[in-house]
Amino acid sequence: MVDVFLATLEVSLPVFAMVFVGALLKRLGWINQDFVNTASQLVFRATMPTLLFMSILRADPNTALNVKLVGVYMVVSTLAFVLIWLWALPRCPHEDRGVFVQGAFRGNCGIVGLALSANMYGDIGLSLGSIMAGAIIVLNLVLSAIVLAVYSPSVSARPLAILGDVTRNPLIIGIVAALPLNYLEVQLPTWLMTSGDYLASLSLPLALICIGGSLSVSAARQSSALALEASLWKLALMPVLGVLIAVPPGFRDAELGILFLFLGSPSAAVAYVMARAAGGNEQLAASIIVVSTLLSLLSISAGLFVLKLLALI
Repeated sequence: MVDVFLATLEVSLPVFAMVFVGALLKRLGWINQDFVNTASQLVFRATMPTLLFMSILRADPNTALNVKLVGVYMVVSTLAFVLIWLWALPRCPHEDRGVFVQGAFRGNCGIVGLALSANMYGDIGLSLGSIMAGAIIVLNLVLSAIVLAVYSPSVSARPLAILGDVTRNPLIIGIVAALPLNYLEVQLPTWLMTSGDYLASLSLPLALICIGGSLSVSAARQSSALALEASLWKLALMPVLGVLIAVPPGFRDAELGILFLFLGSPSAAVAYVMARAAGGNEQLAASIIVVSTLLSLLSISAGLFVLKLLALI
């Protein structure tokens, strides 16, 4: 049992250590909010799309394009979205419902989930996780736009507006560009692949440092009961729901592990951006992000520990 526990920590600690490094660097004044903002844009627009592109380009198509697993992931995420919204109706003030629902279901899969999957399963985790990240980005954009539009008229939920956001998303562009090249087994020049690897290697450590640099102690101190409830939905109820749905059809090992890591990832930082743009309760959004990020080290480690003990992963 001790060996299983230590193996679990070897997956989660390196990822969250980088988050705490970012928080420490911000505390020491070695990085500031301007750095975090610029670096986050660099990750979103350049390094992360390159990482997704490179991982899919090198992947075995039969492994990366796991339609069944991606389908289960989409179903679980959508079901959780509906359940969270129903939960919020009697418990949240009308003006906070959109922010609560988005924070409770929208995970930081493209960074934390992908980093954990890559750390635990190597190339398989990176390639399969890249496809899952691309799929969930589209779904999250649609569902978030809908729930925020219901409670904030300043947000557009028009299909064309959502489609425009999806088609302009650099992460989606990186994934879509790689799929036909992977299918046709196109070989890019070695120098180009090496340069791509250099750029892609910046993604996860830089993104995790930016998450740490964005954490606000004041937001954590002012966290409300609603922020804790949303965090529990994100970190506990969503991954448990996913495991209960995925185990009966026979998902095991890397497939089940990656599904758990993606569903159990903390609330996405972009939820704060969208809440603020919508004129919603940005303090609640920030609190959900901080609380879920801090608690996710414990919840993800505990979940992996239980799954390993049950010999499911």
